[in-house]
Amino acid sequence: MYLAIDTSAGTSVAIVDAGGVVRAERDSADTRKHAEVIGDFIHECLAEAAIAVTDLTSVVAGMGPGPFTGLRVGIVAARTFAFGASLPVLAVVTHDAIALGESGPVLIATDARRKEYYWSTYEGSDAAGLPIRAHGPALAPIAELAAQVPDFERYTLRETAAVRAPRLAALAHLMVANGREFAGQEALYLRSPDVTPSAGPKRVTA
Repeated sequence: MYLAIDTSAGTSVAIVDAGGVVRAERDSADTRKHAEVIGDFIHECLAEAAIAVTDLTSVVAGMGPGPFTGLRVGIVAARTFAFGASLPVLAVVTHDAIALGESGPVLIATDARRKEYYWSTYEGSDAAGLPIRAHGPALAPIAELAAQVPDFERYTLRETAAVRAPRLAALAHLMVANGREFAGQEALYLRSPDVTPSAGPKRVTA
């Protein structure tokens, strides 16, 4: 039984059983209120699925790509919940979850704001049904996407505004079943945060 969390776009939380049945799901398209809703979403999903925390086997965390502020909310929530429940965290690339089930070459593009896209290209799926990522994730201005994506014309563009947590759970389940390596623990921000510490103490003059 998986608890899946993704905040790379809006906020999506789901509980999915080993058979792939979605037992509960909560979604919000709001890209600014991740922190306000994520705790309630987890609580509501557990209540709707009528399960105890001890019934869960893993927490699936979407590692992006996504904007710094929003993405880290979901990752911290997944890690905190998993720590408290003594559960493993299965880190997955969000674009891989979106590409799950694609049979041909596709270009996944998600909103990075500032007139930019996060993008990844895929060469369909392998024998296990897992997406084959060719390039990315990377960041490009929307106007320059065709120029920056290798062999752009080969791919079918999939512009995706929302990410659903059940797809992350489905991806994680396939990866576990086929002994695949999960993503690293570093979030895929792909750009520096808007606010950074100053280089040193501010000089004070009289």
